[in-house]
Amino acid sequence: MKAFEDLRIWQDAQTIALDIYKLFKDNKDYGFRDQIQRAAISISNNIAEGTEYNSDKIMIRYLRIAKGSCGEVRNMLYLCPKIGYCDDETANSLISKCKSLSSSIGAFMSYLENNNRNN
Repeated sequence: MKAFEDLRIWQDAQTIALDIYKLFKDNKDYGFRDQIQRAAISISNNIAEGTEYNSDKIMIRYLRIAKGSCGEVRNMLYLCPKIGYCDDETANSLISKCKSLSSSIGAFMSYLENNNRNN
């Protein structure tokens, strides 16, 4: 397996986390800000951690967690324009990035699962 830094899904997860941190850096709703930032960084953290075990089975488990965190971020982004934390365009752009990343994580999980069946 590649180093996690070489994985496109990790790179994309880092970009989303940076976008979330920038968007919420001045937000005074500390509970909301903390939750969405933690969920955003959890995506790349779990990809990185899973990679370090050098086991496809364990990697799949961590990818599942990363995918869940990606969904959590996306869910919170749907609320953002409704509660005045960002405009629709910003939320929709980030939601689109999250959907794309979630799809890529799912495809990588499928690849690893199929790889294990063939070995």
